[in-house]
Amino acid sequence: MSAFAQADTPTSRVEVTGSRIRTVDLETAQPVLKMTSEQIQKSGLITVGDILNQLTSAGPPDFSKGATLTSNREQGGQYINFRNLGAERLLVLVDGKRWTQSVAGYTDMSTVPSSMIDRIEILKDGASSIYGSDAIAGVVNIILKKKLTGGTATAYKGQNQKGDGKTEDYALSYGAYGENGSLMFGVTHNKQDTVWARDRFITSTSYGPDHQTDGLGVGQFGRIRQVASNGSATGFNYYLNSNGTWQAPGVGADARNPANYHTYTGDANDKFNSTNQMMFQSPSELTSIFTKGTYDLPAGMHFTSTAMFAERTASTQNAGYPLNSLTKSNFPVYVDKDSYYNPYGNSVAGAGKGQDLFFYRRTIEVPRVTENKNQTVHIDAAIDGEFSVAGKTFNWDVGYNHSAVTGVVNGTGNINLINLKTALGPSFMNANGVVQCGTSASPIPLNLCTPFNILGGPNASTPEALKYIMSNGQGTYGSTINSATANITGEVLTLPAGALAMAGGVERREVRGYDRPGQFEQSGYSTDLGANTTQGSYTVKEAYLEANIPVLKNQPFAQLLSFDLATRHSDYSNFGTTNNSKVSFMWKPHADLLTRGTWAEGFRAPALGDTFGGGSQSYDTYLDVCDSRYGAAASNPVVAANCAKAGVPANFRQLNATGTAVTGGGAQTPFPFSTGLGNASLQPETAKTKTVGFVYNPYYVPGLSVGADWFKINVENRITGITASYTLNQCYITGVQDFCKNVTRGSTGQITNLVRGNANLGSVSTEGLDLSLNYRLPRNQYGQFALRSESTYLKSYKTKSTATADPVEYAGEYGYARFKTNASLDWSLGNWNATYTMRFTSHQKDQCWDAGEKIECTNPDGNASFGAYNVLGGVTLHDLSVGYTTSWKGKVLVGVNNLFEKKPRIVYESSSSGTKVDPDQPVDRFFYVRYTQAF
Repeated sequence: MSAFAQADTPTSRVEVTGSRIRTVDLETAQPVLKMTSEQIQKSGLITVGDILNQLTSAGPPDFSKGATLTSNREQGGQYINFRNLGAERLLVLVDGKRWTQSVAGYTDMSTVPSSMIDRIEILKDGASSIYGSDAIAGVVNIILKKKLTGGTATAYKGQNQKGDGKTEDYALSYGAYGENGSLMFGVTHNKQDTVWARDRFITSTSYGPDHQTDGLGVGQFGRIRQVASNGSATGFNYYLNSNGTWQAPGVGADARNPANYHTYTGDANDKFNSTNQMMFQSPSELTSIFTKGTYDLPAGMHFTSTAMFAERTASTQNAGYPLNSLTKSNFPVYVDKDSYYNPYGNSVAGAGKGQDLFFYRRTIEVPRVTENKNQTVHIDAAIDGEFSVAGKTFNWDVGYNHSAVTGVVNGTGNINLINLKTALGPSFMNANGVVQCGTSASPIPLNLCTPFNILGGPNASTPEALKYIMSNGQGTYGSTINSATANITGEVLTLPAGALAMAGGVERREVRGYDRPGQFEQSGYSTDLGANTTQGSYTVKEAYLEANIPVLKNQPFAQLLSFDLATRHSDYSNFGTTNNSKVSFMWKPHADLLTRGTWAEGFRAPALGDTFGGGSQSYDTYLDVCDSRYGAAASNPVVAANCAKAGVPANFRQLNATGTAVTGGGAQTPFPFSTGLGNASLQPETAKTKTVGFVYNPYYVPGLSVGADWFKINVENRITGITASYTLNQCYITGVQDFCKNVTRGSTGQITNLVRGNANLGSVSTEGLDLSLNYRLPRNQYGQFALRSESTYLKSYKTKSTATADPVEYAGEYGYARFKTNASLDWSLGNWNATYTMRFTSHQKDQCWDAGEKIECTNPDGNASFGAYNVLGGVTLHDLSVGYTTSWKGKVLVGVNNLFEKKPRIVYESSSSGTKVDPDQPVDRFFYVRYTQAF
């Protein structure tokens, strides 16, 4: 996927990512990986996010297309989890300027039109001293084309072998330039269709083909119990008879007849396969308009402006809501004893003999659908020029940068609990044979209420009743970043080894944003996840200074030795000041060998959501460590003792939403947890980055380049959104009491609430090695061949939950592969070209299905971060593309990704979708064709 740029000899001074100093030398002291537009097209991918997510230095994306259970405003966007440090710790630039950012601090790369990209530069070390906040894991700088002459039209179509996941991309660009300036314009439209989980055997159930009935959820017919004095379920436990199975839901019996119920035992046929209604990969559609112009001004000055507008629509679908009487504990809803549809109510058992019923029922008639419509606007303008002082030339620029994201989220499939309570309340059969809300003595008009036969299942529902009880959710969000900058760079002194070059500048940036859920969702009377408003802003004033100092040149064992020094001062309105510096060196002991190294300080300011987040509810998926069979307590006496101290009974089993004991993969909580609470006391993260590496271009093998860069990044005072699993592990396994106070358990040991917000907690560190090899073979009668490879070895990835806690090692576990490599072989001959790519990911540790029984558990006595583990084998994927250039300026490219149809694997550690199939692996062969016409 990557190669060192094969650049022509530069004729003017340019700015390379990682430095503000303009130079004629493209070699840098920082490891910068470059991808050309040609390499991007040959990958068969259409968006910047898809392309960069295949880098060996990138971990699984924070929000993948398969993360259909994830509820956030980033839905449908693409974000790069560089170095596994999270997308919020990667700074994204376009032509050296900050791009848009969400309230949570994420930059969506899909909004940058790929047809306008000249190249992408990825700086693989920290650069806070140059660019400010967020540049901890690295910097992605998307370099757009400078100018166009004429136009280009591109059409792309692709789909999985099964026929789904259809992808379309259309782009048109045109440009012209003259003596006084240039102008170019581009419009792009791409669309990616749904992949449904039900359409493949491996994705059609929650835990894969080997455990088809595990993970089944609340059934679509009524399950009833009696109501205890405290409002919980007690007494009998019945489920409505039907003629269907969990695989093929049938028709329910008459729900008013008590004889039509059987005792509920948790049998699979009394549950529902929720995966049947879920997406495996969600669809999205994006349209963007882009324009860029330059104009020559008097006195050698130049005006440059870029404008972009993008609109994205994305949606997800999950199974109908798994209702029960205590879905919202603060607003319980029962089947009233005076409801006409209550089989144990007064209308069936006789006046005065009726009883309220506690119920469970999934409303599969109306799946939950969320649509996120997002608009992004970016406008920047700058004036640059140069001047001379004492024979020295200086370049300067001043600019203004505006980025804004706004969006609307609409949701259907949730329940209006107020209307549901009325619909399940007193009702009767009126004189016209119509069931009506209220009582015969005090009826509720039909146009104000529709009774709901909730226990009868889908065949007993009516459109009118569903319309009455359903709730349409809505929310709005937005963020704006405005910044003004001024920079100057030039050579100030001539030293024996060359010119002392410097750069300096100032920046003022204002960040503001909001996230406003609908009023009804905030009220808590909807089954939609409750949330509060997030709103906040801050400003930052910054100044930086950078110097490049040449020390030796053309000396024995020092063809070149130079140092680059930089420092940046930042003053934030919400937490104060921070200073960050950087030192790097570049040494060429021989003309063929370049060595380099960096020591850098970095920081990340809290995002608006981190500080001002109103908080929301979430149905988390987790495995309780105190579970006596599958949890860590089953094999670790210390954990078992800690659970007992917390009041967890011996032989405790975690229950899922159906009241059934969980299996090895855990389950989604029956109760909503409190998540995402903002923390006004947050301080910025701080980081130390170290890199040392070399690039070797042996003169005796023309066209060969070999490189290696060691990296180590340590982030302190890290800002983290704590997960349920992490909270439980820290409390019961690690013994950190600060986490235990956030866990509330009921009398039976079940977790009824867990509070997880944002905090400065401990640290995260990662260490490894990047390797690259590029070899352009001599041209021969068979054509031109070139080999490119990029690899990453992850030596360590550790986190500490507090400053004094023991570090936990994750390297080698799912999502933290030890070794990844991408290798490509390019070939061209005349009008033909082809590229073959191999992508390899080494084996990883995953949760066991059952450590005690040693089922899918290669290492029951292993010591992963979660205890016993099962080793997942390595994955190798193969891609092939073939292109032809026509005589009429056209280019045809056809290809197939996942050439040998490698099947995806089951990963129990994965929890972002309704199935445990790895959401970041292809599910099928993917075929595509692209046609490009220049004019």
